[in-house]
Amino acid sequence: MSLAMLNMYISFGGIILMFVSAGTAFLARTKLSGFLARIVLAFSFICMVVAGLIVAYIVIGGPTSNFMR
Repeated sequence: MSLAMLNMYISFGGIILMFVSAGTAFLARTKLSGFLARIVLAFSFICMVVAGLIVAYIVIGGPTSNFMR
């Protein structure tokens, strides 16, 4: 597997974590209350931070295309 493909799959993981974060935040704000809502919001925040770190890793890594065969 090339580095470009690996970075693509890692970025997909970051995108999925962003969707999980948005979904759990929506769930906690609309359907839950009390201590359980705070736990779900904390999980949502952790997912968003990890997704941000993944995106930063991919962007700072720069282009990975290799045209030489």
